[in-house]
Amino acid sequence: MDNQKDDIAVLTAQREKAIVKTSIIGIVTNVLLVGFKAFVGLVSNSIAVILDAVNNLSDALSSVVTIIGAKLGAKQPDKKHPLGYGRIEYLSSMIVAALVLYAGITSLVESVKKIIAPESADYSTVSIIIISVAIAVKLILGTFVKKQGKKVSSGALVASGSDALFDAILSSSVLASAIVYLIWGVSLEAYVGVIIAGFIIKAGIEMMIETLNDIIGKREDAESTKELKEIICAEDAVLGAYDVTLFNYGPNKNYGSVHIELPDNLSVGDVDRITRKIQTDVFHKTGIILTGIGVYSYNTSDDEAAGMRNEVQKTVMAHDWALQMHGFYADTEKKTIRFDVVVSFDVDRKEAIETLYGEINTLYPGYDVLIVPDVDIAD
Repeated sequence: MDNQKDDIAVLTAQREKAIVKTSIIGIVTNVLLVGFKAFVGLVSNSIAVILDAVNNLSDALSSVVTIIGAKLGAKQPDKKHPLGYGRIEYLSSMIVAALVLYAGITSLVESVKKIIAPESADYSTVSIIIISVAIAVKLILGTFVKKQGKKVSSGALVASGSDALFDAILSSSVLASAIVYLIWGVSLEAYVGVIIAGFIIKAGIEMMIETLNDIIGKREDAESTKELKEIICAEDAVLGAYDVTLFNYGPNKNYGSVHIELPDNLSVGDVDRITRKIQTDVFHKTGIILTGIGVYSYNTSDDEAAGMRNEVQKTVMAHDWALQMHGFYADTEKKTIRFDVVVSFDVDRKEAIETLYGEINTLYPGYDVLIVPDVDIAD
């Protein structure tokens, strides 16, 4: 486990360095774009260009917040926070989303004012060239930042990269309105500003919802759960992996627990060796630290128990709300049956389990039955 902690420390340091470096590049680029666009907007009296500059300023501020979040999130665990400060990054992502949303609302208000009291723009060739260059820069910057964000699992960087790509599209609309004005003399400035504001607001809301989902806790995607189970079941003695639960304490800081099914003829020493190997394999292949591995025993020498398993499984899975049955074990001498059932969220769990108790007690009167209801946490 100590080696795992050392590996996490190294990965965290590398990740923080990558985030800070990428964010600094974003800050410098956006500050330069703000200067150019603000100059063009003021000279040409273009509200759309000015709002585009404001949007770039919010991007620069977002990068600053991302750096602060990465620095604070990389703090080492202490007595008060034994699992680290990684979740601070989700707060920084929320602040980034709030800045984007604020920029969008402000842009919308200013654009509506210009529709009510329109002013003519006055573009020059230099203005057109600067806007065109800004679009190319934003495309390159957005692609780079988003790629780096995915590489280091930084929601704030991915959000910033996506926002930069949006900026490129919106700046293109500004360029198009300028060309329309120069050719036909029709001013679409304020209306383009409204469109820009709408896209910015939409992006801010989506970023906020995504970050809230990370903070609240969301279902792991089926592919991640499947990969984890495949790694665990690759161990020869493991007959199945169930009840996968993952706890996220920040990007790249995942802890989890799982139940595995093992033959009932293994020794405690065998179980200890198997579970430790599983912990090591899972960490090195996924970065997830399994803090707990529960064990279900599987009947291997009792034919009657095997028949009971099949009968019980048939009875349980006859219900649509019973998603899975596992961990079955029957002791025909002590007259006990125990198993777990994954129950759908669509039914009353208490009523569902009472139904199963009634059916299993009817099938095997005289047996002491224990049914553990599991939550449908992962696919």
